[in-house]
Amino acid sequence: MSDSVLTLNAGSSSIKFSLVEIGGGAAAMQATGEVEGLGGGSYAGIKAKRANGERLLDRALTAAEAASHQAALVVILGFVTEHFPQARIAAVGHRVVHGGPDYDRPVLIDDAVLAKLASFAPLAPLHQPHNLAGIRAARAAFPEAPQVACFDTAFHRGHTFENDAYALPRAFYDEGLRRYGFHGLSYDYVSRKFATMAPEAAAGRVVVAHLGNGASMCAIRGGKSVATTMGFSTLDGVPMGTRPGQLDPGLLLYLLDSRGYDSKKLSDLLYKQSGLKGLSTLSNDMRDLEASADPRAADAIKYFVHRIRYDIAGLASTLGGLDALVFTGGIGEHSARVRGEVMKGLAFLGIVADETRNAAHASKISADDSRAPAFIVPTNEELRIAELTAAFLPRD
Repeated sequence: MSDSVLTLNAGSSSIKFSLVEIGGGAAAMQATGEVEGLGGGSYAGIKAKRANGERLLDRALTAAEAASHQAALVVILGFVTEHFPQARIAAVGHRVVHGGPDYDRPVLIDDAVLAKLASFAPLAPLHQPHNLAGIRAARAAFPEAPQVACFDTAFHRGHTFENDAYALPRAFYDEGLRRYGFHGLSYDYVSRKFATMAPEAAAGRVVVAHLGNGASMCAIRGGKSVATTMGFSTLDGVPMGTRPGQLDPGLLLYLLDSRGYDSKKLSDLLYKQSGLKGLSTLSNDMRDLEASADPRAADAIKYFVHRIRYDIAGLASTLGGLDALVFTGGIGEHSARVRGEVMKGLAFLGIVADETRNAAHASKISADDSRAPAFIVPTNEELRIAELTAAFLPRD
């Protein structure tokens, strides 16, 4: 039997999972998958593939299998048992969106920790409760395996006050109303991977652009987060698939006071109807927008690129300069158009794109004479969760 870590990323109606073998002193991805449509809906199913892309499973779930996170975990365990009979689940690693002001590193989950994480639910109401549902289900399904919480916010803890606070009465900051930042597991993985690719640049002043349906950017110095575009919630910073990014708070007050919005309607607007989808009126998927001849699609892309450039410049000023730019995430890794347009506006920071390299999605996409090189570094949050979780296991 080989020891493996099962990683779980539980959403409101889905569970993303991976199986990572941890024997031999190194983590090796074995399979990834997703269960979707939990709790009702038109379709519920499970998909899984090996690390090399080979499809292992793609089928619908029965009503009983899709009834809850716990029922879905039974299906996931059945998949692991069938396709990886030699794997022993030594531990379960959970992506938890919010660690609040208390957790700056992964933590072994017990009843007290679970209660503490539940108290952070108001800080991330659309994510935290589902993360915790996944934890509860996994504790029931794997009662003997250690359960480890890995936080999206942890990478950003330790920011200086000016990069952590809002200009509100100080009591709010003391109560935990501050800039937390997210996508930390991605930034953690990417910064470590980048250090093996370009150690000299990675040791300096780096901006990593995690661009996808959820998008943010992070200023990193010597592998440590200095500042990030997301703040108290996952709404701030650059625009996203369905989220607007930075807004004037007065606009929200206007909607509440003069347009009949309440908090529920406002939440739906900000989390589900804005961003690329709202600007284009067509889609939240960059692939759809790039393929469209509709001028509104072009407008949405232009706005997306504009805000990315704007925030890269701000993050570079926080770092006191820029030694490298890194793209990651679904859009960052796959959209040559977005990367190229972003780099066109950053010559003043020393970035000169190489169009051929960029079109080929090469690891290095800047010209040889670019003072600040630009790279693509694919992210792998699941592998990082597994590595962090494995650290809690006894060593031989």
